[in-house]
Amino acid sequence: MIHHSETYRTQMCHFTWYSLFVILMTFIHSSCQAPSEKDVLFQSRSFTVYRDKVVQGKNTATVISPQHIRSNYRSPASATFPNLIKFKFSINEKDNELPVGQDHWLFIKGENTSPLITFGETPAPFVDQDITYLPTNYEYTFLLDVSPVLRQFEDKGYYETHHGDRIAQSDFKGFFIAGNALPLSWDFVGLGGKGLKLKPTDNPDIYSITVLLNPYVEENHQDKEWQLTEDVFHKPKYTSDQPIVDALFNLSLEEALLNIEPDSTLRTGAKWEGVWTRDVSYSTLLAFAYHEPEVAKISLRKKVKRDRIIQDTGSGGAWPVSSDRTTWVLAAWEIYKVTGDEAWLNEIYPIIRNTLEDDYKTLYDPNTGLYRGESSFLDWREQTYPKWMDNKDISTSMNLGTNAVHYQAHRILAEIARIKGDEAQVYLDRAEGIKKGINDHLWLTDKGYYAQYLYGREHHLISPRFEALGEALCVLFGIADEERAATILSKSPLTEFGATCIYPQIPGIPPYHNNGIWPFVQSYWNWAAARTGNETVLLHGLAGIYRATALFLSNYENMVAETGDFLGTEINSHRMLWSMAGNMAMVHRVFIGMDFQTDGLHLGPVVPEVYGGTKTLSGFSYRNTTLDITVEGHGTRIQSVLIDGKEAEMAFIPAGASGHRTVHIRMANNDFPHQGMSGVDNHISLPTVMAQKKGHVLEWAPIPGAVEYKIYKNGKWAKSITDVSVSIDTTENASYMVSAVDTKGYEGFVCRPVFVTSYQSIVEAEDFVPASTLPFSNFSGKGFVDINNHTNNTVILRTQVAESGYYLIDFRYANGSGTWNSDNKCGIRSLYVNETYAGVCVFPQRGQDEWSDWGFSNGIKVWLEKGSHTIKLSFEDWNNNMNLDVNRAMLDYMRIRKM
Repeated sequence: MIHHSETYRTQMCHFTWYSLFVILMTFIHSSCQAPSEKDVLFQSRSFTVYRDKVVQGKNTATVISPQHIRSNYRSPASATFPNLIKFKFSINEKDNELPVGQDHWLFIKGENTSPLITFGETPAPFVDQDITYLPTNYEYTFLLDVSPVLRQFEDKGYYETHHGDRIAQSDFKGFFIAGNALPLSWDFVGLGGKGLKLKPTDNPDIYSITVLLNPYVEENHQDKEWQLTEDVFHKPKYTSDQPIVDALFNLSLEEALLNIEPDSTLRTGAKWEGVWTRDVSYSTLLAFAYHEPEVAKISLRKKVKRDRIIQDTGSGGAWPVSSDRTTWVLAAWEIYKVTGDEAWLNEIYPIIRNTLEDDYKTLYDPNTGLYRGESSFLDWREQTYPKWMDNKDISTSMNLGTNAVHYQAHRILAEIARIKGDEAQVYLDRAEGIKKGINDHLWLTDKGYYAQYLYGREHHLISPRFEALGEALCVLFGIADEERAATILSKSPLTEFGATCIYPQIPGIPPYHNNGIWPFVQSYWNWAAARTGNETVLLHGLAGIYRATALFLSNYENMVAETGDFLGTEINSHRMLWSMAGNMAMVHRVFIGMDFQTDGLHLGPVVPEVYGGTKTLSGFSYRNTTLDITVEGHGTRIQSVLIDGKEAEMAFIPAGASGHRTVHIRMANNDFPHQGMSGVDNHISLPTVMAQKKGHVLEWAPIPGAVEYKIYKNGKWAKSITDVSVSIDTTENASYMVSAVDTKGYEGFVCRPVFVTSYQSIVEAEDFVPASTLPFSNFSGKGFVDINNHTNNTVILRTQVAESGYYLIDFRYANGSGTWNSDNKCGIRSLYVNETYAGVCVFPQRGQDEWSDWGFSNGIKVWLEKGSHTIKLSFEDWNNNMNLDVNRAMLDYMRIRKM
């Protein structure tokens, strides 16, 4: 760069003043002219991406050079902050004040204090009014009458919530506020950390909190510029006829360098320290396997214990509620394909094998062939699941993206076993079972793409929401055949600013996973579009990445779906690892078409026509070679290849190649095979129905905007009605669920299942095992049993049934080892019925130190013959959670229900 600048200055000395004047006037003239059509890479209603800039209204990001971008982006968040505030209060950072769908509300009209609101009191019906906007940093005080809670504490020793849960006075930690307007948040478990805990006033019955609504940070509303300051010139250099791509590639190279920690691990984001399994794994598969293979190796090693992969902390204590730790397998294998490092292969083989064996015993559902567990990376309960689902329900759901990962992990293990000369067929069979399960149980024929997951309790049914990452992985991993891949790309709903994580959005949930766009997900989606050959979808997706990065001058974690703004999501970070990996992957994986396999590097560029011209990636290291790769033209097919100046049959570098090699690829300038795209406005589905049984009738309050209600019986659609009640046969064992459908045909979540059974039996644990002496309350019977790493590793209970049939077995338990949404201390035990293994019982965390908060484990369906039975809970080796030292629950009783 210094050399080029000196040369330029030397040449300028030879120009006459007249020459300088002519050049200057030409530059001014060209700057004043509108960009030509050939300069436009993408245009939508709200923004345009040009070869050298992005324009969105009054916001412009301009590429000054490959190392310099200026942006005057102004977030619209503060200017459009509505005076309508919806909120709830909370005990112990849980959504426990009002039923789902009920919120307190108020329109602020110049006052600074709310009316006194009584905890748990039903809000007045909502009255719509004209919305105005609040000034920035608007001070407002909320007042709460907590006397109903304090009186119950005094009289009963607990407070009973609207849905029957009992909060023990001994577990009480405080009152909190949640809501829809910053700094309020609907993330109940995070309220304390955000300063949203109410404080007592002089009146012991009244608590209050003062907040600054519409918080304003000057930095988010100033002109910014990015100039390259880090030394990235030892990395491969990319140049093209699109200056914006070149500059954003360099910006991403710099951010990737800044995210390498002193211990040579990859930092998750500017605000997120440490290595997270899924983040580093998805990032490694996108780019870091070849960009920083040694750093990626060190990072992956940080996520291993006992020769098994560590699940990130998450809902209910992590694994097996969350089960996408197998993303690690994708990353580890990609590093091997890039490097050919046999020592690395030997290292990862037992880790992958042990992990997948534990997962098979714990997660496999024999009825569908699918694996259980939370949506991959969408690990924030209420962001993508109905609020009635707790962590044990999530642990039994079967998600598209998570299963795509498990499928590919098994295929990788089979390939490693084959290389090692070991038995591989068992892993291939398991993979094919997962693939069949995805295609049999999650494919939506009427929509042309897969559903997000199966969910429920006693019976599971399909949730027909779109999930961008899962769809993309199914295309990339070959789960979807060629025909299905084409329809997925052309028919999936895509909003103006990009592919939302899910679609439609969930009402009443602020942007993050819900109502959000994540650049790394967009990158996988773009990769799938390139693989399928859909030019329209690819252009839309590339614009989504380049618009955001150019205007924000960093690879942010996420953005709001409606506005494309980085402000307004629940949490966000700049310099996000997987976002920068996705940005770089657009060059390597799409424009250059890199595909690493065990035999070598295959090149299959995919270049939309507007991104045509000449592209050069120079100084790229692959095993023992240094490559200079040039791609000319556009299209999906290669017309000719020169390697080291000689014609070659294919664009391929063998794994054993060495030295400096040049590759020149000329594209065929052909039309893409597919052009269709389903562009949609962002849409929010209807609220979840709140159905309840009254006698022989299932009834619910009407949902505004619903055109019909779908009735499900035992996980199957039974009928659709327009009424708000339906008769049911209460003499029949069955589970009922109801959903609302809107005018566009989108279906909201089903209600909490209503289970009707002719037989229910309670077996008190303390009748068979000595009761604990711990001072917890709200239990049933005479006590409860403490099961932990060292005590009661085997619990044997006995029961009998009067008739043969299918029964559902679950357990009432408490787990105060951690919060609802984090940590790694999920309780896990294996269930045996008459010495036959029946599956794993999951006892997720229910609240930090809240040992008097009781709930139910997942249910396991078993066949019981008439007569006596022995039921055993056993702590097996595959029941170790991610914490290892703490695997504990309090066992109240076993429940047996006829199905």
